[in-house]
Amino acid sequence: MKHWMFNCKKMTYLVSESLDRKLSLHQRMGMRIHLMMCKFCSRYQEQLLFLCKTARLYSESIENSDLSIQLSSEVGKRIKESMVRFLEKHK
Repeated sequence: MKHWMFNCKKMTYLVSESLDRKLSLHQRMGMRIHLMMCKFCSRYQEQLLFLCKTARLYSESIENSDLSIQLSSEVGKRIKESMVRFLEKHK
């Protein structure tokens, strides 16, 4: 028998996964039960949905505009190096 109650760590994973794929019935039911009881995970889900919607709208607005932003190769290189340092630091 599967356990229906998920902890908050599992919920953050499932909330994120639910944006990318359809969850199983067990996962959807467990999420629903947890979200009814946990205001923090409910807030996390709302914030993640807001960020996804905002990113999609921003992406659509960029696609529909005639603005073309070009970065110099030096700026691109500095951004890439900064991202690599950040990822190494947060492993």
